[in-house]
Amino acid sequence: MQKNDHALPVYLRADPEQLNEAIASLKAKLNSCTYCPRNCNVDRVSGKKGACGAPDGAVIESAGPHFGEERELVGRGGSGTIFFPHCNLDCLFCQNWTISRGVAAGPPTTIDELAAAMMGLQKRGCHNINLVSPTPYLYPIAAAIRNAAAMGLRLPVVYNCGGYENASALKLLEGFIDIYMPDFKYGGNREGSLYSGIDDYFSRAGEALKEMQRQVGDLQVTADNIAYRGLLVRHLVMPENISGSEQVAAFLKREVSANCAVNVMAQYYPAYRAGEYQPLTRRITGAEYKKALDAFRLAGLRLL
Repeated sequence: MQKNDHALPVYLRADPEQLNEAIASLKAKLNSCTYCPRNCNVDRVSGKKGACGAPDGAVIESAGPHFGEERELVGRGGSGTIFFPHCNLDCLFCQNWTISRGVAAGPPTTIDELAAAMMGLQKRGCHNINLVSPTPYLYPIAAAIRNAAAMGLRLPVVYNCGGYENASALKLLEGFIDIYMPDFKYGGNREGSLYSGIDDYFSRAGEALKEMQRQVGDLQVTADNIAYRGLLVRHLVMPENISGSEQVAAFLKREVSANCAVNVMAQYYPAYRAGEYQPLTRRITGAEYKKALDAFRLAGLRLL
């Protein structure tokens, strides 16, 4: 991980015409939605909803400084999180299930209101705009970033997602996103099918992470250790190695970057419907976490 002086956010350095073309393409995709690999192909503009249940416009569950993220995002002013409901995954153990399932969804939000929320977080001294579960809202998010930049937004934008992304859709986000922060939940497709309702999670997440790395490269921080560009991968260690930590570490080193920044997380607990399914019903042990951590250390990846 390099330490460099703070650089301008990528959307301020990108070609405006290219950004406008990408926004138009993202808007057109709402007529037959393929934002994520579920490829529901529903016409969200007409009011139809796909597997995630999201409407065509943005919905904000909450927005504000958050101090529970990685220290490279939090700094002293906090990470400016904007939580979106309606996740495209269906994880049995989701710790934010009221948001991800849309139970806590707020009212519809216009593009201008979303841009204003971004500006408000900047005024409050946050170090970044942290978009949590943004996948169903690519068009309003891209348009809001463009509008906020015209209003004076100067913060890096973080794409904080579950990892189940369409690489083709991510390509349209190039120039809008400074920091990609995906989960990499499983080291195989079988586990994704059993515990997140997705048959091809590992395959699609792998494709997505490679595209993210192509766009932003390894994580970069300022002299104050505040991230401003790059890829940061989260990996939640789960009971009985459901998460396949060795396979994840090996893939990241081989296919993404030998210098990939990774947060190996130990905070699993049986939330949402996990209590109904073995072996999700318990927390991980110290030995399980150490074994997972050792896999990433052995791979030589950058641990945060």
